[in-house]
Amino acid sequence: MSAPGAHPHPLSGTKLAITAVALALGTFMQVLDTTIANVSLPTIAGNLGASTDQGTWVITSFAVANGVAVPLTGWFMGRYGVVRTFVTAVFAFTAASFLCGIAWSLNVLIIFRIVQGAVSGPMVPGSQALLISIFPPEKRATALGIWSITTLVAPIIGPILGGYISDNIHWSWIFLINVPIGLVAGFLCWRNLADRETPTRKLPIDRVGLIMLAVWVGSLQVMLDTGKDADWFSSPMIVIEAVVAAVVFVAWLIWETTEEHPVVDLSLFRFRNFTLGTIAFCLGYAVFFANVLLLPLWLQTNVGYTATWAGLVAAPSGVIAVLLTPIAARFMSKVDARILATVAFVAFALSYFMRADYTQNIGFWDYVWPLAVQGVAMSTFFVAMLTISLDGIPHERIPSASGISNFSRITAGGFAASIITTMWDRREALHQSRLADTSSAYNPAMQQAMNHLHGFGFTDPQAYALLAHNLVQEAYTMAADDLFWISGWLSIAMIGIIWLARRAVSGGGPPVAAD
Repeated sequence: MSAPGAHPHPLSGTKLAITAVALALGTFMQVLDTTIANVSLPTIAGNLGASTDQGTWVITSFAVANGVAVPLTGWFMGRYGVVRTFVTAVFAFTAASFLCGIAWSLNVLIIFRIVQGAVSGPMVPGSQALLISIFPPEKRATALGIWSITTLVAPIIGPILGGYISDNIHWSWIFLINVPIGLVAGFLCWRNLADRETPTRKLPIDRVGLIMLAVWVGSLQVMLDTGKDADWFSSPMIVIEAVVAAVVFVAWLIWETTEEHPVVDLSLFRFRNFTLGTIAFCLGYAVFFANVLLLPLWLQTNVGYTATWAGLVAAPSGVIAVLLTPIAARFMSKVDARILATVAFVAFALSYFMRADYTQNIGFWDYVWPLAVQGVAMSTFFVAMLTISLDGIPHERIPSASGISNFSRITAGGFAASIITTMWDRREALHQSRLADTSSAYNPAMQQAMNHLHGFGFTDPQAYALLAHNLVQEAYTMAADDLFWISGWLSIAMIGIIWLARRAVSGGGPPVAAD
C-alpha cells in the first residue's frame, strides 16, 4: 500500500537518532562484510582445505553478486517502496550471514556468499536514501556524513574484527556476528519508518538487461579470478570468458540505451558531474580496496603477522577517519567538494608513497603511519565524491543514481581484488628472477652468507633453503612496494578528473523518493 505522500516530514529528537543509528548499522553490516574476511582468508582457506588463492573467491563472489544486485535498487524501491525494500534486504542479509557461518566447505561458503551479496544489493543505496529523507533539507550534509562514516569505518574495523575472531574464536563468527546486529537494525527501521513508506507502482523489470549484466560482470570476474592459475590467454577458457564479457557488455550497452525501463538507467551519465564523479569514485575506491586487501595478505604471508596484528595495523586509520568525517561533512555545505576530493586524493597518494619504501625489517609503527595518513583521506573521500556525483541529479532519480554509483564502485572493488593479487604475483616473479640472477653460489655476497649460516650449524641444503626463502620474501616485498607506488600515481591522476567536473556544494535538498 502506498503512502499518501512521497515526501514525509523529517524526523526529530530521539526517534531521529535511533533511526539514523539503525540505518547506519544496516550499512555498516553490509560494508563490513566486504573486508572482514580479508585478513581471515588464510585461516578460512586452511580450515576448509583450500589454497589462499582459492580463498579469494570468498571476497570476489560477494562483490560481484552485490554489484549485479545494486542496480535493481531503483526498481525494487519503485515497486515495493524504499522502506519495505531496505528492511527486507536487511533480514535476508542476516539469514544469508547465518548460512555463511555454518558453511562446511569452500564451495558451499562461496555459494552462500553469492546469496549474501545478491540480497544485500539495496542495503547501501537504501540506507543512503532513507537517511537523507529523515533529515531536514538543510542537514543533508549531516546525513551524508553519517552514511560516509559507516562506509569508511567498516572497511577498517573489518580486518581488525576479522583478525581477532579468526585468531581467538572461529572464522565462522565473522559472519554469525551479523545475526544479532541485523535483527536489531531491521526491527528498529521497520518500527520507525513503516508509516513513511514511499509511493509504489507496478513497473516492468528489464529481465534481458539484468541477465546480460550478470553474464558480462560474472564472466569478467571469473576471468580475472582464474586467469592467473590458467596462464591467462594461453588458456582457451580464459579467451572464451574474455570474448563473452566483451560481446555481452557491448550488447548490454546497446540494449540499456534503447530499453524503455532499463535495469541500469545509463541516461544519468548525461549529467557531467555524475559521469566524472562516478569514474573518479570507482577508480579511487578500486585502488583503496586493492590496498586494503594487499597489505594484510602481505603482512601475514611474508612478514609473519597474525590476523589480529595485521588488522590492528589499520586501527589508527579508522580512528582518524571517524574523528575528521563530521568536520568534513560540516565543511561540505560551504566548501567546493572538488577541493575536499583533492585533499582526499593527495592524502591517499601520500599514504601509498610512504608504503612504497617498506622493507622486511621495519616495525609496527612504520606500517601504521601511512595508514594514519590514509585516515585523513577517508574522512573526505566518500562525502566529497557523493556530493560531486549527485550534484544536479533530480531528487526523484537519486535512488537510481545512488544504485549505479554503488554498483560501479563495488564492482570496481571486486575487479581490483583480483587484479592486485595477480599483479603482485607477476611482479614477485619478475623480482625473484632478477634477484636469482645475482644470487648464484659464485657471488661473493652469497658465499659470505653461506659461511655465516655454516657458523650457526646449517648444512649446505639448509642454508640454501633459508636463503631461497629470504629471496622469495624480498621479491614479494619489492612487488608490494611497486604496487604501492603505482597506487600513489593513480591517486594523483584522479585529481585531474575531479577538476573537470563543475563546482559542487552540498547545500541541502529535498528528501529522496524511489525512482
